[in-house]
Amino acid sequence: MSVKLSGPMLPPASGGLPKQAVVLLHGYGSDGNDLIGLAPHWQGVLPDAAFISPNAPEQCRQLASGFQWFDIAFEGDRLASRQLGVAQARPVLVEFLEDLWRQSGIGPENTILAGFSQGAMMALHVGLSLEKPLMGIISFSGAFVPPEGFGSAALAKSPVCLVHGDLDEVVDPELSADADVALRLAGYDVAYHVSAGVGHGIAPDGLAFATAFIQRIAAT
Repeated sequence: MSVKLSGPMLPPASGGLPKQAVVLLHGYGSDGNDLIGLAPHWQGVLPDAAFISPNAPEQCRQLASGFQWFDIAFEGDRLASRQLGVAQARPVLVEFLEDLWRQSGIGPENTILAGFSQGAMMALHVGLSLEKPLMGIISFSGAFVPPEGFGSAALAKSPVCLVHGDLDEVVDPELSADADVALRLAGYDVAYHVSAGVGHGIAPDGLAFATAFIQRIAAT
């Protein structure tokens, strides 16, 4: 049986029917209630957007009260663990997005996929694996695991925003720097910001940078 994702949702601030969707993917050991807190910061920019923050499909192995998109190898090859994890979790997130688009009538071009940490890895991997472009992809404190076919004409080139704290002790900030280089070389529109003196979290300047990115893509 396939897993169906669910979690907190906020309707458009305008009170009307949703014209855009912002899907928020939480980090390892957390749940959808965490990132839904970003919605109030972005509702002024996207008053007609519905905000959805699904719980990841698996109970967290380390934190029983939370969820995980995939298991983390705390010892050994963490890169291989990420590569295997995002690929295995991809189908359930793709199914969630397709259900959302079918049920709401909102298309990929009006959908923002945003995530933090492990959720950011999912946002980048899944968002950049699609054949139709998203409105945008936002990665806070994440890493880019290229999907199969990355760089080919078969995959859409959605605009990407990368934000990372330079003192992040959980996810190496160089991983976002590497993602910036790889994506630019492949012809993607990338906005990249480093939050100085910030660890594993979303600082006010990083949030403001992502908000400006949303303003820009919403105007195009």
